[in-house]
Amino acid sequence: MAALHASGSALCERKAQGYAARVKTRSAAVVTALLQAWSRGDVAARNQLFPLVYAELRRRASGYLRRERPAHTLQPTALVHEAYIRLSGRNEGWSDRVQFFAIASQIMRRILVDHARARRAAKRPGHRMQITLTEETAATDTREVDLLALEDALEQLAAADSRQARLVELRFFGGMTNEEVASVLGVSEATVYREWRLAKAWLYQSLTSGD
Repeated sequence: MAALHASGSALCERKAQGYAARVKTRSAAVVTALLQAWSRGDVAARNQLFPLVYAELRRRASGYLRRERPAHTLQPTALVHEAYIRLSGRNEGWSDRVQFFAIASQIMRRILVDHARARRAAKRPGHRMQITLTEETAATDTREVDLLALEDALEQLAAADSRQARLVELRFFGGMTNEEVASVLGVSEATVYREWRLAKAWLYQSLTSGD
């Protein structure tokens, strides 16, 4: 009986996973159709898009902001709304949802950096925007680094290897998966995995070399 129950549970789990995958596929197809309609000038399609992508944008924004120390003043909702306002003002000739979230990651990076620069310009004591950086390729050491220092390091990385810098932007600021990044960059997931590790090691070295 126990074996029968376990088998039944496994079957139910597989069915649930299959249903979730089908829902996700249909949702992606709807988002892609709306993006393509927006590319053709359909403003109504653009307006219909926001409720469909809001939760995913907020999840990605929350994932980034959780890495900030100390408590940040920019909240996920504000970041998402500002990003979407900027996205709404441009038409990239959208092809699919992966491209949309890739552009969104660029915009969120710019918003966060602009926010950090404004706070620094205001010279507010103790309000340097910091993030937690973990170098997983060599150790379990975790450090806090200034977001603007990371931005400077990314620009240096871009000069040395633009693809790795873009990869970091997509993964770190956009919260994209290896599969999504591979699609954006036109490379294999194995290449993304390898270069993500190399880029993290380079950034960790660059940001902590003064210690």
